[in-house]
Amino acid sequence: MASLNWIGKEAVVNHDKEVSFKLLEKVPSVSIGKESKNLIIHGDNLEALKALIPFYKNKIKCVYIDPPYNTGNENWVYNDKVNSPKIRDWLGKVVGIAGEDLTRHDKWLCMMYPRLKLLRDLLNDEGVIFISIDDNEQSILKLLLDEIFGEANFIGQITVVGNPRGRDYGGIARMHDYVLVYSKIAGKTELNNLNDPNKVFPYEDKKGGFEIRELRNRNIAFHIGNRPNLYYPFYVNPKKLDKNGFFEIDLEKHAGWVEIVPKESQGYKTVWRWGKPRSLTFLNTEIVAKKMMDGGYQIIEKYREKSRMARSVWWDKDDNTEKGTLEVKNLFGGKKVFNFPKPMEMIRKIIEMGTDDGGIVLDSFAGSGTTGHAVLDMNKEDGKNRNFILIEMENEIAKKITAERVKRAIKKYNYKDGFEYCELAKPLFNEKGQINENCSYGELASYVYFTETQTNIDKKNIKVPFIGESHGTSYYLLYTGKNKNDLTRSTLTKLKIKTPAVIYADRCLVDEENLITKGIIFKQIPYEVKVY
Repeated sequence: MASLNWIGKEAVVNHDKEVSFKLLEKVPSVSIGKESKNLIIHGDNLEALKALIPFYKNKIKCVYIDPPYNTGNENWVYNDKVNSPKIRDWLGKVVGIAGEDLTRHDKWLCMMYPRLKLLRDLLNDEGVIFISIDDNEQSILKLLLDEIFGEANFIGQITVVGNPRGRDYGGIARMHDYVLVYSKIAGKTELNNLNDPNKVFPYEDKKGGFEIRELRNRNIAFHIGNRPNLYYPFYVNPKKLDKNGFFEIDLEKHAGWVEIVPKESQGYKTVWRWGKPRSLTFLNTEIVAKKMMDGGYQIIEKYREKSRMARSVWWDKDDNTEKGTLEVKNLFGGKKVFNFPKPMEMIRKIIEMGTDDGGIVLDSFAGSGTTGHAVLDMNKEDGKNRNFILIEMENEIAKKITAERVKRAIKKYNYKDGFEYCELAKPLFNEKGQINENCSYGELASYVYFTETQTNIDKKNIKVPFIGESHGTSYYLLYTGKNKNDLTRSTLTKLKIKTPAVIYADRCLVDEENLITKGIIFKQIPYEVKVY
């Protein structure tokens, strides 16, 4: 594999490990709804991603990001923030004096590398990441992703025609951007097909419309050597056709019938995609035979789903960038408050491909909040239970555009869920994952409560040692300093615990049977985050 190198790489290659674990602190005045598991976080997305690690490592199903395209155009309001004061300050601290001499491409790579590493850590084993980019950094981003995720995890590249008229500058009027798609673990991720309600089928039978696909598995990784149960003969009746011109088949041999086995490919005896019991169940209803041009036969499956695999070029009018601009303007009284927001239908397709019945969708360059809006819209439409986490660095955008857009969409379209708006507080754990000695009760209690519920507690509502209640369970924290907190029988008597309850302390001096009888679960106070 080709090695990607740039000025400053040595300073950032392990920088994700050097970032301290900060707390997420809820801002009730900006949040909407109670105990929502949707999050909008304002803060440096590197620190915010690190703050998520203790709670969400290996739990995110789908990541979509629209990072700076690094055009070098200082007049862009957004998508060109590599030269923003915050990034310049970060480069100065992390890369040092050398950061002053970096090209804009070096700066971009320094910025992206540690963030992509944390995003990979947050993805679960079946997770997938989609990244929008244009020609300025597309080729470099591909090499960077090959290094961090691995070449084997490259799924594909989508060309999105966002401006069919083209942008008339640079010698060639550019009409498109790209979306690079990678899995976390090769072979673990299976993208969903996209729904196509207007699909017209070429064939029809008593059950309805259908198209056909070969029953043979064309992937030579599956063959008679490792899938012997999928290698068996079908028999085709050459004298009996149905109204669509397909032939009767059976698994039993009959006089005059033609035997068909999976074809050999590249020296391998390939196999069927179905086992024999399933084939027997669906003989001549969902699987039949088709005559080929060479006079032979092919076993085919009737495919009835109104969906199809995503194509590598998206040229739909709903993917147009103007559509995204109109969607945001409609929510903000006709005012243009954000440049180049992604259209919601484009993000909906990405979420449809990357999530199943639920799962968490993470966007760490949230911008106008299209990803959050799309998640809520899809949940309302299909009844599924996805959640979103949005991270936005710029304060004016995070509060007045990202959160405000989602809030207005919830009100206008009557979405059932809300979100918690959070700021990054001071570090609770250092870069080694060990708790800071000056940790306050409220900070530790907030961490414990979020660990248990994935929602934030308003510190004003904490009544020591009672932290809060969620879904019928009460949470308590005994903490007066590190390693000084014992749960005893006398403590239980004094506390008047509301059960069922979870109590955090250093040691438990109450026997387990007694705790079970009282409806109490004991847990040790977490003085260390074990994530690496």
